[in-house]
Amino acid sequence: MDILYLVIGILLIIVCIVDFIWTTLWIDGGAGPVTDWFSSLIWKSFRKLAAGHSKSLSLAGPFILSATLAMWIGMLWVGWTLVFAGLDGSISPSHGNDPISWFDRIYYAGYLIFTLGNGDFSPNEGMWQIVSVLATGTGMLFITFGVTYLISILSAVTVKRSFAASIHGIGETPEELVANAWNGSDFHNIDSLLDTYSEQLSSLTSQHIAYPVLHYYHAASNESSMPTAVAVFDEALSVMKFAVPDQHHPNSLLMKESRSSIQHYLETLNKSFYRPSKQVPHLPDLPFLQEAGIPILPEKDYKKAYEKLEERRRKLLGVIEADARPWPKQ
Repeated sequence: MDILYLVIGILLIIVCIVDFIWTTLWIDGGAGPVTDWFSSLIWKSFRKLAAGHSKSLSLAGPFILSATLAMWIGMLWVGWTLVFAGLDGSISPSHGNDPISWFDRIYYAGYLIFTLGNGDFSPNEGMWQIVSVLATGTGMLFITFGVTYLISILSAVTVKRSFAASIHGIGETPEELVANAWNGSDFHNIDSLLDTYSEQLSSLTSQHIAYPVLHYYHAASNESSMPTAVAVFDEALSVMKFAVPDQHHPNSLLMKESRSSIQHYLETLNKSFYRPSKQVPHLPDLPFLQEAGIPILPEKDYKKAYEKLEERRRKLLGVIEADARPWPKQ
């Protein structure tokens, strides 16, 4: 009998189950404490090894997801192995009377959690029969919800890339997006897109809360990068709202909803993924827009407005820096 093994095993199983449920089933909870620390550690390691190379960094998301699933399985497997090692006589060979070794316990615990049956061993009568059923139950829980979690994340990544590609399709920079939205007299051409983008961004923000590993899915190309797309979109809205006379604005309610969606996105991002930048991004190239025939307010007016946006813009830059990308500029 070794009560220490039993206690450690039970604690490991409890921590694993809590972290698993926290991460996969608690929509508002974000990542569990262990998953959050583990994911952040792998991401920081990838950032150092990739040295800003997007192709290499794009492997971080799939690797973190795979490593997280492997971590949960490993914790569960080790935990049940220690539980069966905690008390003598928990399992016995189906044939013969050979003593139970550590390899036998590992084999038996693995058979249970992968729901393969008992193999060459069986639980002794009484409490250990119930414990074996519980071990099988946790294995079924992890496999079922693990597959569902995996499919949900891959679906969310696809939507995330689609949103970014749509934004970049209008403009690679805020100035380009504003210029393309101008119809010669106002920005009402973009009204329907504001409604669409606001809805998509709100949905993606909820998915980032529910599936925090989405933060670490780095796009290999800039055109599919959501952080860059959000920065381009928000900067374009800021130009339309604060640097252009009121009579030329898009629909005010749609613009407010879009800016609110972006603010919610910035507030709910995993704090272990990014911090607001210490620098403030440079102002948009407003002379370029004037040359395109877009009326711009006097410099003192829009500069005063942009001073109030410094914290918001530092957050946007912080997200882009965390994604190892440069600030979009004309």
